[in-house]
Amino acid sequence: MGTPSAHMRKAEVQRDTKETQVFVALDLDGRGESRLESGIPFLDHMLDQIARHGGLDLTVRAKGDLEIDAHHTVEDIGITLGMALAKALGDKKGIRRFGHAYVPLDEALSRAVVDFSGRPGLAYNVKFTRARVGEFDVDLTHEFFQGLVNHAQATVHIDNLRGDNSHHQCETVFKAFARALRMAVEADPRAAGAVPSTKGAL
Repeated sequence: MGTPSAHMRKAEVQRDTKETQVFVALDLDGRGESRLESGIPFLDHMLDQIARHGGLDLTVRAKGDLEIDAHHTVEDIGITLGMALAKALGDKKGIRRFGHAYVPLDEALSRAVVDFSGRPGLAYNVKFTRARVGEFDVDLTHEFFQGLVNHAQATVHIDNLRGDNSHHQCETVFKAFARALRMAVEADPRAAGAVPSTKGAL
């Protein structure tokens, strides 16, 4: 089986629990378009960054126990998006595998490094200057990425290098992740059909 064709780099995942019902569809070779209904406006704004700057088409529809708080919904969207990424990438033949990006927004600067290693791991170093952006608890950013990396089976390092405004900090984190993701899932023309690992499998 050679390099996945464009139509194979799509996935749909429905994940239902007693706390949330989440649907995610993505196309890794999309145009940065999104359809987002998480019930959490700020999270929709961040997911839009992933779609736009990651160069992928993303649909997210979620219903969660927001009357309690947003924790379960944010985490479960991360989990479901991770599952969709893993499904869309398949055996990972022909991809670059690694990606990295620095993204600024005014005074804030974040770095993200992605490796579709087959080994889930998150190194997360973000110290927000405020606990909330509007109604959004910024601690949930960590829960989103932890769920994502666990189910995408990716190693992800995220560092906010500086920033005074929590909105800017969070947005640079998501944009940097998006750009690193875009690089990592791109087809590598010099490695068509090959698994990007000396082990022969990821």
